[in-house]
Amino acid sequence: MKKIIFILLQLTASIAIHGQQNIVIRSNQLGYFPDQEKVIVVEGVNPESIITVKNNKGKVLASPSILRMVKSPWSSKERYVVDLGTLNTPGRYIITVKDLSQEIVVRPDVLSDITKAALKFFYLMRSGVNIEKEYAGMYARPAAHLDTYVLIHPSAATEQRPAGSAISSPLGWYDAGDYNKYIVNSAYSIGVMLLAYQENIDYFKRLDTHIPESGNSTPDILDEMMFNLRWMLTMQDPNDGGVYHKLTTPNFEGFVMPSACQQQRFVVAKSVTASLDFAAVMAQAARVFKNNTDYVEFATQAEQAAVKAYQWAMDHPTAFYNQMALSRQYQPAVNTGTYGDGNAQDECFWAATELYLLTGENDYLTMVAQTKPTAFTTPVWGMVAGLAALDWVAALDKPLNGDMTNQLAAYAESLVERAKLSSFQAPFGDRKEDFGWGCLAEQCCMPAFALLFADKYVKKGYYRKYAQENADYILGRNPLGYCYVTGFGQKSPMHPHHRISEADGITNPFPGMLVGGPNPGQQDKGAGLNYASNLPDESYLDEMPSYASNEIAINWNASLVALLAWLDAIH
Repeated sequence: MKKIIFILLQLTASIAIHGQQNIVIRSNQLGYFPDQEKVIVVEGVNPESIITVKNNKGKVLASPSILRMVKSPWSSKERYVVDLGTLNTPGRYIITVKDLSQEIVVRPDVLSDITKAALKFFYLMRSGVNIEKEYAGMYARPAAHLDTYVLIHPSAATEQRPAGSAISSPLGWYDAGDYNKYIVNSAYSIGVMLLAYQENIDYFKRLDTHIPESGNSTPDILDEMMFNLRWMLTMQDPNDGGVYHKLTTPNFEGFVMPSACQQQRFVVAKSVTASLDFAAVMAQAARVFKNNTDYVEFATQAEQAAVKAYQWAMDHPTAFYNQMALSRQYQPAVNTGTYGDGNAQDECFWAATELYLLTGENDYLTMVAQTKPTAFTTPVWGMVAGLAALDWVAALDKPLNGDMTNQLAAYAESLVERAKLSSFQAPFGDRKEDFGWGCLAEQCCMPAFALLFADKYVKKGYYRKYAQENADYILGRNPLGYCYVTGFGQKSPMHPHHRISEADGITNPFPGMLVGGPNPGQQDKGAGLNYASNLPDESYLDEMPSYASNEIAINWNASLVALLAWLDAIH
């Protein structure tokens, strides 16, 4: 595994001044692109007459300007949003506020290492194969969960595949902090990254993450997705085309290494949402992998699988996954992640969109017209219409391009309005509803990702600033001063809710993992955890049991890869 260079910036220092509130400076802990706005946030003192900026030779540069003072929406804390001015020359700069100093970095490759680590995370999450020292370094581990003997759960039984019969379903990624594999979230994660790839092909051709497939003719990001796509294909019943909702143990494993796990694994009930998500991403992947010389047969196989899964969903429109009901009816009861969803209109829109863009068949376009949304919504695993909408935005010569582009434009403008009075100079972070389960991915990364589409297809060069601001929030310019990505910045999570990082005996968790983030719901308080704050933007605990705020997941990292890679590509 290539050594990841950690940039340790003094960005979260604080000092008490004459009994006043501590002075703190919040900033992007990795640094800034030369052409990016250079904004920091100062808390605890009005920095107007006491802030200076020097270069690494001690020369005082132009005085920064205060853009505004903002009170926290939830407390009496006053924050000063400060523009450091034009610091376009790469280098290191010292920011001084009274007696407090810290360093910031300006360089053109500021996001290169963290982007590689965010994508390399998926290699470290592979199941069923050895994670090799050559590629993983100290995170190497033996193969586990080979999944060559997986039982058909009674909820998934058919005449051809009765309960208790076995199938082989190897490969794929562990989904999150647990060791199960879920079709809904896998499809969503790949869908997000395929969109990012389609918009930045040349960049991804150059991005080397040092995985076993590096060096072939396929970009590493596609090689990594293929590892999971090959597993997904095994989750389709070849007899009827339906797709099993997940491959799981009955209960979550303890915090042990994969090789120590003992529970039998099952494929559980087919669902309409899993089948449609599967159909969508297989059709999307078939387009991307067409004429690929490393995976010659995949595009044809994926198209056929997508058509069959879509038809099964059309024939079973109410086959929603209801784990509670299934566990009352069948044994063993299943108590792992649900990814349940009682409305499949958005999944149908996504699947029909991707199949139309692949085949051009009008039946799919008819379904698109019947299920299309009236407004753009942030893509998340349970509301995937936005993934289809973004594909329409990029399809300049296709029927829904204008409609979806207009919807995206309205959405982007609403985000811009939020940034104008923000406490942390970002569209994210000043509304209570911004915070919750997985908020840093779903409410911060994914809106920023959509802004980059708007920047390319709605108003060229205008929206990237706001997308970057959300990235700045994640990387340190936030109330708690965390870089919320493991292994980067001066202050990052050390104890994520992640079984391998907890059990492997290594002090540092996998690098490049985005944690869920502040969650005022604090659903894990019953586990004996004590949050230091109930404020929405400070309800975060860097403790392993905090699944509500400190878990990791493939869909969250997919959003991080999509955002950071695109920002890296355009600078």
